[in-house]
Order: sequence, then structure tokens, then C-alpha cells
Amino acid sequence: MSGFREPGFSDRQKAAQEARKNLLNKFKSQPGHDDPEVVARRAEREALAAKRAETKAAREAEKAEQKRVAEEAAAAEAARIAREAEEAIAKAAEMEAEQKAKRDARYAARKAKRK
Repeated sequence: MSGFREPGFSDRQKAAQEARKNLLNKFKSQPGHDDPEVVARRAEREALAAKRAETKAAREAEKAEQKRVAEEAAAAEAARIAREAEEAIAKAAEMEAEQKAKRDARYAARKAKRK
């Protein structure tokens, strides 16, 4: 069994040169930007992005519509509550006027009875 042999300068230099060569070969083997496969993949990604944007816009439009409908419903509910409050006030005023008329009639009857 031989001992560990520490790599010398020339060994390290050769290993670095080999690594650079492998990296360059890996880069050169990749297809260019005008390759039909690359162009097809890019077009596919762009189509997906456009579809995603269209879907997002449709979702936002639907949310806006739902919000508008909810606001209209809230406004209608507020109008109904206000109308009911006005009717209750009018009914109370009418009842009060009716009670006053009865009271006045009783008072007038008492006065007529004394004479």
C-alpha cells in the first residue's frame, strides 16, 4: 500500500486546465438562441405567460364585479333600513297625534259636561 502523494503544481495546473476545458465544452454543446427547439420553448413560455395574464385579468374583473354587487346590496340594505326607520318615526308621530287627539276629546267632553 503506497502512501498519499500530494499533487504538485503541475498536477494542479493540469487539473484546472482540464476543468476549464470541460466547462467550455459544456457551454459550447448547449443550443444557441436561434435554435428551433429554444425558439419553440420560448414561444410556449410566452403563450403560457399570456394565458396566465389573461386568467388573472379575468379573475380580477370577476372580483371587481362581485365587489360591485356586494356594494349595491349593502347600499340597498342601508336604504331599506333607513326607510324602515323613517316609517317607524312616522308611525310613532301618527300614534302620538292620535293619542293627543283622544286626550283632547276627553278633555273637551269633561268641559262640555260641566256646562
